[in-house]
Amino acid sequence: MSVLEFQELIPLVYSEEFEPKIETFSGSLLRNISESMSSVSCDSAELESCRDEKAALILKFIAIASILIAGIAGVAIPLIGKKRRFLRTDTNLFFAAKAFAAGVILATGFVHMLPDATEALSNPCLPKAPWSKFPFSGFIAMMAALGTLLADFLSTQYYERKHEKQIQAVKVDSVDLPSEEGIVQVAGNDSNTKLFGEEDGNGIHIVGMHAHAAQHRHNHASGQEGCHGQVSEHLDENSHMHSHSHGWDDDDESGIRHVVVSQVLELGIISHSIIIGLSLGVSQSPCTIRPLLGALSFHQFFEGFALGGCISQAKFGNAHSMVMACFFAVTAPIGVGIGTGISKSYNPNSPRALAVEGILDSISAGILIYMALVDLIAADFLSKRMRCNTRLQVVSYIALFLGAGLMAALAAWA
Repeated sequence: MSVLEFQELIPLVYSEEFEPKIETFSGSLLRNISESMSSVSCDSAELESCRDEKAALILKFIAIASILIAGIAGVAIPLIGKKRRFLRTDTNLFFAAKAFAAGVILATGFVHMLPDATEALSNPCLPKAPWSKFPFSGFIAMMAALGTLLADFLSTQYYERKHEKQIQAVKVDSVDLPSEEGIVQVAGNDSNTKLFGEEDGNGIHIVGMHAHAAQHRHNHASGQEGCHGQVSEHLDENSHMHSHSHGWDDDDESGIRHVVVSQVLELGIISHSIIIGLSLGVSQSPCTIRPLLGALSFHQFFEGFALGGCISQAKFGNAHSMVMACFFAVTAPIGVGIGTGISKSYNPNSPRALAVEGILDSISAGILIYMALVDLIAADFLSKRMRCNTRLQVVSYIALFLGAGLMAALAAWA
């Protein structure tokens, strides 16, 4: 297209008669955004009917203690019990309990966080444009889930490169140090050597971008043949002939996945814990706090259990594990404390509070839904261990649906 033809098209696309419409639209949008940031109260008589600041303050202190104890207990059981036979993370009991916790987290995202976000962003206090013109809660949750996928991918790539460098460094050191008999020793993935995040057992927690690798395991076994170890001896003798070009095996990759999952899951749970803690802390209604107290304690325990299991499987050092566990346990109580401190000046029913709360709830919902479906449920339920154990399949599915159902049922009260 020539410059002359382009100039002739300009009047057809843009003319002065559109200027007032553009100015009106931009002015209306700015005005609506400004109204959305208003701190003017939208309280109603119904909301004020159960207001009792003294009783609410007592319930908040009870909530802080209850949520703190529940979080500590939940995250501590897998960490302390990993050396106990009954509570070890490689037992079927722990596998089923983790499925129950995954159901709780999934229901928290779908039934608690996402509907709350939708209700906040569609509140009549907010301007109809743009909040009622587009399903922002679902869109934000979707983008948060995709963002978590990107973070998951980048984190995995980072740890894989880090692990590969460690292996290459060990190999170089081994080549430079010949044995006393003059034989050069090349380092391999010996079963007794754990370089980074490896774990014992055959459970593989690989999903998404690692699904292809999971389907091309070293034994190349399919169906029940891969469940009974019929080719394990042959593999032990020839494992060096089947090693991947990257220099690590499935156990190494599984360890990397546990490291990434534990850290991304903690970020998602912490962001959501801060939000629900603030929501409880700013409330001055005992009618709102009482059901929240029980519901938050319940789901904090099982979120902690799922997180503690991931931390345990990642095989961090004791200090690292303790820091992650403590950070999770204190986040929600700190949120309650902050909410209590600002409750005098903070108006949770203002348009600004509703918009911020709705956006943050949507982000939390997207993160929790992604983590529950991809890194907890799919990783465990599509693993070799699940495929090879029919009894474990039945128990785990029952636990999954039970956890999701019980957490969803709490929405009737909280």
